[in-house]
Amino acid sequence: MKIVFVITRSDVIGGASIHLLDLASGIQLAGHEVIILVGGDGIFLEHAKERGLPCISLRYMVREINPVKDLLGYFELRRVVSSINPDIIHLHSSKAGMLGRMAAKSLSIPAVFTAHGWAFTEGVSIANRIVYRAIERFMARFTARIITVSEYDKKLALNSGVGNASLVTAVHNGMPDSLIKTTLRSADDAVKLIMVARFDIPKNHRALLDALAHVKHLAWEMEFVGDGPLLNSARQYAQELGLATRIIFSGACNDVVSRLARADVFFLISNWEGLPLTILEAMRAGLPVVASRVGGVSEAVDEGETGFLINRDDRRALVTAINSLVESGDRRRYMGENGRIKFSNHFTFEKMLQKTLAVYTEVLEASGKCS
Repeated sequence: MKIVFVITRSDVIGGASIHLLDLASGIQLAGHEVIILVGGDGIFLEHAKERGLPCISLRYMVREINPVKDLLGYFELRRVVSSINPDIIHLHSSKAGMLGRMAAKSLSIPAVFTAHGWAFTEGVSIANRIVYRAIERFMARFTARIITVSEYDKKLALNSGVGNASLVTAVHNGMPDSLIKTTLRSADDAVKLIMVARFDIPKNHRALLDALAHVKHLAWEMEFVGDGPLLNSARQYAQELGLATRIIFSGACNDVVSRLARADVFFLISNWEGLPLTILEAMRAGLPVVASRVGGVSEAVDEGETGFLINRDDRRALVTAINSLVESGDRRRYMGENGRIKFSNHFTFEKMLQKTLAVYTEVLEASGKCS
């Protein structure tokens, strides 16, 4: 098979970017031809090059809505895809998903779209939900298969009239295993808390900072890994809460696996999500997870067994979870070990790769292109 992957942004490395790079690498190693198309000329290209993945930069593919650039982006994408003539075009992120599906339809190439969390999910404003739901209902007509990264998002799509049961398939995110294992820490050390997330919508760093302000009496230290437009605001808020000496803002890091290995508890507080890769990274590292009960998070985190699920804006529950895990090393070990087992049983990269390849085969058979 020859597969073209398309993603909108090259200037950031987020969950969708890592997912695509892992998937493309696995498919290439399986003997298939892979080419990645991405908007701009940023850090994503460096990561693709390190993995030996061919990558083409698109000049007019941008995240922001821009009628002129979007029209130029459509024709640019159509021209490049036509010159490659792939068997399948696999699209990631909203803008790439829209322009790519229209271009694929015009070229009679089957398009697969992975939704890394819907823009009409709970937590998004009602007005935006109405608009994005209508857009995705329309775009489903141009799609050979929609992959959701959680059962939650599959049900949301079907209940919202986005495709039907034969069009929408859930394939849980998966990650390659890591050779770096969690460091054993002394019981006398301050408990090391960590959150790995971009400082941008939909993450809610302020909610976690509020909760930490209520547990100043406990022995903990907090590390936030990630950058983004809301980083400076979070720094200032931590200062206002009197937490500046207890919190490290590490910015964007390329050694997240090692940082997780040195941590004790992982947090991901969000307003909405798909199925975050960072949670799977934490489970892989054997960490208990405290996360918002949004999107497909509850499909990874088992309440009371691998971590705690916090309802949106429930500060009291978040404070209770922090207290519980900071004060009990036995509870941290129990939940972390359970999380590691669940990762190994359900969220490995091999499972995701095989299920995705099976989707490709079904799509090609349906289109009459599979011999």
